Amino acid sequence: MSKFVIALSREYGSGGRDIGKQLAEELDIGSYDKSIIKLTAEKSGLAPGYVEESEEKVANNFLYNVQYSSSYPSIDSIVYYETPTNDKMFIAQSAVIRELADKESCVIIGRCADYVLRNAENLVRVFIRADITERAKRAVELYGLTEKNAEATVRKTDKSRANYYKYYTNRAWGAPENADIMINSTFTGVDGAVAIIKTMLKEKGLV
Repeated sequence: MSKFVIALSREYGSGGRDIGKQLAEELDIGSYDKSIIKLTAEKSGLAPGYVEESEEKVANNFLYNVQYSSSYPSIDSIVYYETPTNDKMFIAQSAVIRELADKESCVIIGRCADYVLRNAENLVRVFIRADITERAKRAVELYGLTEKNAEATVRKTDKSRANYYKYYTNRAWGAPENADIMINSTFTGVDGAVAIIKTMLKEKGLV
């Protein structure tokens, strides 16, 4: 089996995290989501609480757009230590993601992994979406949101993710050209989505 990485992006409430975790379990590979927070904190020297609070939030200043390529200052360079804290966190997180991808087959959920690993070999980019009513319902059942505010919170969270993604990649979050496969989990459910992704991996000869 060839080493591969699945970069899984998802709309809030679409079940993307559950899909990623179940997929990793069935393939017997690592799954990285919130565990990246601790690794990023260790690499950046920032407190884990700060990293968690800052992720998926974008700075309000759009006067410049940082393009994170292989030529961007490394985490050990002096330029890194002069970088704004939000960007410093993203650089450290990107370094962690690249190290994981270099080391093992895995599923990485969110965190612009599709962009960070755009030059990686055997990268499979997956985007999970779902109907807004189903996502709001899921947010109420699983995340404790009130029915009154659920849909607004879902849309607000998606907007935050889209802004974060745009800021660090200069790409549109959820655009078809940024994914190898897009799945509507309203129709497939978690099990169906996992089955579709596994079929795609088999067709590519990765599993």
